[in-house]
Amino acid sequence: MKIFKRKEHLNLNQTIILFGKQISVEVEYCKIKNAELNLSNNVINVYLPHKYKKQKNLSIIKLAIDKMYEEIARIEIENIMEETRIKLNGLAPENYQIKKIPNKLAKMTLDKNLVINPEIVKYDKQILRYVILYEFCRLKYKTNCKSLFMMMKENMQNYEDYNYILNVA
Repeated sequence: MKIFKRKEHLNLNQTIILFGKQISVEVEYCKIKNAELNLSNNVINVYLPHKYKKQKNLSIIKLAIDKMYEEIARIEIENIMEETRIKLNGLAPENYQIKKIPNKLAKMTLDKNLVINPEIVKYDKQILRYVILYEFCRLKYKTNCKSLFMMMKENMQNYEDYNYILNVA
């Protein structure tokens, strides 16, 4: 049983973005050993041990939220990759990993491994589908040629909209 003593809001932004929606972050101190997160009704409750009450908690909260992004990304990416693999008749990268990449949401390595930035879960799920489809298509076509975009259009009718969103953002 958790015993709540004090509740505070995250001081910097008070919200994070998850799948294109703003989610409030609330911090609660309780009798636990490790930080915990719970997402419900567009609120992330961050539960921290009492020992953190008098410390600046933003780095701890950021670390917990980053871990949450990684876990959500892992689950969503696995599902969308399988869906995309089936759509493309088995075309898929050798392997994938979730890892922060500066200034990119995903990239295909030379040895055909897909690296996906966990920050991708900040975007709408359709953006996630677009990025994974694009990287799968890059397995077949190494450059942004007409054939690559034809393949994109065959598998995602409004892919141009998502391409535009990512290029403007």
